[in-house]
Amino acid sequence: MVVGVLKITLLFHGCHSLKDKRRILKSLLQKSKNKFNLSAAEVAAHDIHGRAVVAFSTVGTDLSFVNSVMDKVADFIDALEAGEIIDQDLELITL
Repeated sequence: MVVGVLKITLLFHGCHSLKDKRRILKSLLQKSKNKFNLSAAEVAAHDIHGRAVVAFSTVGTDLSFVNSVMDKVADFIDALEAGEIIDQDLELITL
């Protein structure tokens, strides 16, 4: 079994309130969950309106498949242009 965890730090230009940030994040996380059938949540920087740290996770039996899914998620988030990706970290855990 392989667990993939992708952590992405996003910077929101022009986001001036937590309400704006949460609206953007809710849409981004829901679209990701629907498209890739994975878990997604904001994991840090909850009270900073210009930045968010989100994590995505999925489980599979094949390391290359899980790695591929996580790469596609990162590309999808970037293509949405909801915010600028300033950092990303992928961890693949084989159990």
